[in-house]
Amino acid sequence: MSASPARLPVSARRPSLTRQLLLWSLGALALVWGSFVLIGYQTGVHEADELTDGHLASVTALLLNLRATEAMEGAKLTPRVPTPWLKSHDYQQSISVAQWDAQGRLLALSGTSPAPHFSEDEGFANLKLGPTEAEWRSFSQWDEARSRKVMVLLELRERDELAKDIAEQMIEPGLWLLPVVSLALGLALWRGLRPLYALSADVSALEPASTQRLASRHAWSEFESVVGSINTLLDQQHAAMVSERRLASEVAHELRTPLSSIALQASALAGELSAQARAQAVERIRKDALRAGHVLNQLLALARASRAELHEAKAPVDLGALTRTVCGDYAQAAWQQGDDIAVLAPPSLSLPGHAVLLDLAVRNLLENALKHTPDGTHISVEVGESDAGDVWLQVCDDGGRGALVAPAVAVARKQDSLHLGHEIVRRVAEVHGGHFGRAPALAPFTTCYRLDLPRHPVAHPG
Repeated sequence: MSASPARLPVSARRPSLTRQLLLWSLGALALVWGSFVLIGYQTGVHEADELTDGHLASVTALLLNLRATEAMEGAKLTPRVPTPWLKSHDYQQSISVAQWDAQGRLLALSGTSPAPHFSEDEGFANLKLGPTEAEWRSFSQWDEARSRKVMVLLELRERDELAKDIAEQMIEPGLWLLPVVSLALGLALWRGLRPLYALSADVSALEPASTQRLASRHAWSEFESVVGSINTLLDQQHAAMVSERRLASEVAHELRTPLSSIALQASALAGELSAQARAQAVERIRKDALRAGHVLNQLLALARASRAELHEAKAPVDLGALTRTVCGDYAQAAWQQGDDIAVLAPPSLSLPGHAVLLDLAVRNLLENALKHTPDGTHISVEVGESDAGDVWLQVCDDGGRGALVAPAVAVARKQDSLHLGHEIVRRVAEVHGGHFGRAPALAPFTTCYRLDLPRHPVAHPG
């Protein structure tokens, strides 16, 4: 068998929220910055084109008004003085001027441009001149008398270099700004998420078995619901753990008594006993075994009630018919110990629920009333509907006040240190979104327990 791979640290297995926020922020920043770079470059090229075209038109108008060639005879080529301190893209170095008379005779040519061909057309044009057919941008215009035409030319290569330079000047601040903004954004995110880091550290440090709660230093508006929910869960968990510890202690105490008695009686059976003492020991072992079995059955019912909400779907249940059926099942046991059971329930009273759990709850309430009261007790089981439309079930007893028994027997009521039956009913009520507890007892009754169940689904906490 191959060795299992080493477990990765938590930080390597789970994505980081900080990294996620930083990547999304930088991605959005890069997208916006790239859009501005593209727009800036296009704007620079467009502005360079407009700048050079406007300059060509301005120079043409200036030369027409100066009439600089009237004193000249023939075409003259005037070389420009080199100016190395100027940038190579400076368009003043490559401007060329050509002038013609009305007959198309070239009067003057200045600059580095080859002699262009004469044309009657005016305005902007792209010309290919010279043996290399270099591209030039030109603007030509006639004077008012159409006796002289002036053309001003600029090489497109240098115009493109000018456009590139303008665009780069617009982009360059962004190139320097992007890493600075990225660093500042990362620091801002880290600083802004410090409360979240503190909350995460405090949650990790919580001990399930302690009563510790999250401190009020996390009272940010965004964390209010999270901190409140965590504290509520901690309180519920602590209450559940206390209840489970108490329940475990009571279960251990309740089982210890019959099991110890069984062990003691079994040891006694190993010795020499009279026939009557042996029969009493066997009977005691039988009763203690039944008692321990009853406790185990109650624990199994409690576990089933806790799991029912996850595994069973609610369906309409007729609580009136269910109650009458359960009371009929216990009629024989009540008659044998001299008790009587009265049922007050409407012919039909339905609600959405788990039929098995509701049957379990009614049986536990009735069984407790029979088991933990003296013989001759009057028991009343009532089912009804509240003004709000919810359903309730109530089991009352008179504590054997009307029984014809000795006072010592009437006082010797059986006590249930576990209250497992009531705990089962309470779990059933929680599953159905209801409530279970002790209710006021009206004469002649001394004890009443009531189960309230909503007809409409109620969100069950946890």
